[in-house]
Amino acid sequence: MGYTDPSSSRDLLGNRTLFFIFICAFAVVTLLQQILYGRNYLKRGLQFSWQNGEELANWTGTFNFTDDGAVKSGSDTGTRYFEFYEGPLEYNSTKCLELRQDIIEVKVLSMVKQTELFDRWKSLQMCKWEMNVTEANLFKSTLSRCCNAPAFLFTTQKNTPLGTKLKYEVDTSGIFHISQEIFKMFPKQLHMKTEFCPKIAERCVLHESKKDMPYHRSQFKKCAVVGNGGILKNSRCGREIDSADFVFRCNLPPISEKYFTDVGVKTDVVTVNPSIITERFHKLEKWRKPFYDVLQVYENASVLLPAFYNTRNMDVSIRVKYVLDDFESQQAVYYFHPQYLINISHYWLGQGVRAKRISTGLILVTAALELCEEVHLFGFWAFPMNPSGIFITHHYYDNVKPRPGFHAMPLEIFNFLHMHSKGILRVHTGTCSCC
Repeated sequence: MGYTDPSSSRDLLGNRTLFFIFICAFAVVTLLQQILYGRNYLKRGLQFSWQNGEELANWTGTFNFTDDGAVKSGSDTGTRYFEFYEGPLEYNSTKCLELRQDIIEVKVLSMVKQTELFDRWKSLQMCKWEMNVTEANLFKSTLSRCCNAPAFLFTTQKNTPLGTKLKYEVDTSGIFHISQEIFKMFPKQLHMKTEFCPKIAERCVLHESKKDMPYHRSQFKKCAVVGNGGILKNSRCGREIDSADFVFRCNLPPISEKYFTDVGVKTDVVTVNPSIITERFHKLEKWRKPFYDVLQVYENASVLLPAFYNTRNMDVSIRVKYVLDDFESQQAVYYFHPQYLINISHYWLGQGVRAKRISTGLILVTAALELCEEVHLFGFWAFPMNPSGIFITHHYYDNVKPRPGFHAMPLEIFNFLHMHSKGILRVHTGTCSCC
């Protein structure tokens, strides 16, 4: 009879035991990480108040940032941004320089966790924002060389003469011949009347005819580009948006009484994605009045479409002009120049925005940087949570997600945060306290 090992039927430190030990160790490590992160988060936030001599021993609620950095404390879990008693710090203070550098030093979005990026962005909200004229002009100069919005944002009679064989933005093998009928739809070039001015011994402008003419470089002092992100919901930014000299909006967003407190109503340019015309208005092949009524919400705003994106977009985009003419509307209709869209796509690809197509919002922001002296962004946020980690809807009016993989929205927002930190433009993600 052979000898039998009494331990042979036991799983001494076998697979199940090792697996159980591994799970316990992982849980302990995760718990320690959360504890350390919470301590660092509070330490990083509270140090600013300690610098200002604030006593926080009796604090029992939350602190939240408004857009201007003013204090708003309480225990309301609906409030969104970490905030401090002394209000915003000066733009050029040592602490604000450090906070801006904390964001600028993140060269690639994947370098940090999303929570860490949010933490850095929230900390920066305690600093006043100022435009860095040197950085802004340098950036605008780069855009002028690569893209030149004042000359090529729209198709005009100057940049797209009669008889031009225009290549589509995507279907580059396709050619659209600019006929007399289409040519008449394009805005005319700027005509100037001049005469000799003795006081300055040179010719000076007497009159500029801007009828039907698109916009020129740095024409507007302050512009607001309004995205449709859920970050706008409960922001109370409507009055600040409407206080801008010029307002861009994307893809026929709702601005009814239900939303105007957060998003405002003023609109100078509104884009229309041809897919909206196809899906909501049946390509304008039957009833056109509903589409016309929607456009009237934006009053005299110009309508901007990517007609030359591909052959499918062309027909429905041209019908928009016919509809407005049929109803004797005074709203202007403009079409993106396909070469302008190609050029800015190449530019942003060089900045790390790799996508099948850049978003309409990014196109408008790029154009605004050339057409406006100072640019403010509202409703631009590409994450399912706001900077405080609270879940938000995708749009301020619904939670319909975009087609996955088509745009690279997080990369676009990442670039905006960098530009904000450099003083090129301002990104608003908090509640507003304008006017």
